[in-house]
Amino acid sequence: MPSVAERLTAARRQLEAAGFAAADAALDAEVLGRHILSWDRADLIVRGRDPEPPGFAAQLDALLTRRAAHEPVAQIIGRREFWGLDFEVTRDVLIPRPETEIVVEEALAFAAVHPCHTIVDVGTGSGCLAVAIAHALPSVLALAVDVSAAALDVARRNAARHAVEDRVTLLQADVLDGVKGRFDLIVSNPPYVPEADAAVMQEDVVRYEPYTALFGGRSGFEVIERLLEQSADHLAPGGQLIVEFGFGQAEQIRALAEGAGWRVVRVREDLQSIPRTIVLGQPRPDELSQPDRQAMRRNPDA
Repeated sequence: MPSVAERLTAARRQLEAAGFAAADAALDAEVLGRHILSWDRADLIVRGRDPEPPGFAAQLDALLTRRAAHEPVAQIIGRREFWGLDFEVTRDVLIPRPETEIVVEEALAFAAVHPCHTIVDVGTGSGCLAVAIAHALPSVLALAVDVSAAALDVARRNAARHAVEDRVTLLQADVLDGVKGRFDLIVSNPPYVPEADAAVMQEDVVRYEPYTALFGGRSGFEVIERLLEQSADHLAPGGQLIVEFGFGQAEQIRALAEGAGWRVVRVREDLQSIPRTIVLGQPRPDELSQPDRQAMRRNPDA
């Protein structure tokens, strides 16, 4: 009888034969195997030479068949780690990605220097942003908004999984339509992929993740433009709007934000030095035109 490690080596070769790069095949085989065994990496190191348990090969083959068809590993095992927390993942939500953790970093940095009692997460999907921020900031109340009822069901379960369901309110809405009040912080990982890019995207993504959560219209900026417009009426004085965007979109989103009256605080890069997140604040009074300053004096809460 082969050992667990030997079976995983065979699984790696099977994925390589299906066209996966060696490093990806090795990682995917390991994750799928550990999922079946309910092992962590330490278990695999210590027990990898043990004989495989009965039924392990058949279960692994079934999962490898799904992976060979490019179904994402996170959907196969039903979860993905984000900000050190385990999130349920289904086909109804985007799979949380490492670059989105920059939004959480910026939210916590803001909360460290500014009163932050209320936040809204626009396009919450799995709830990873709202839940991670609420988990890290015990006094925060979060509103998690999504147009998809199925996505909100996943977000609800993730909020309960991490014991923040009493501080995360879920709302089905398109961007901020129908949302009432102002918030200290608005965060969003909105749809930003141009529709034409579907033809060249990875099969894992375009076949298995929700279209409405990926694509932002012909330009990729249709949802972002609405977010920039609507957020101005929902941000409390001194608040920030933090938005993720796509590869090669930094200059255009900066121009759109400034054109909509926002002040660019900074643009953050991911670990590959690619700009991926923009932090926006309301314009300072000295940056406003004379008519705008007069309008703010008439309506200081605007």
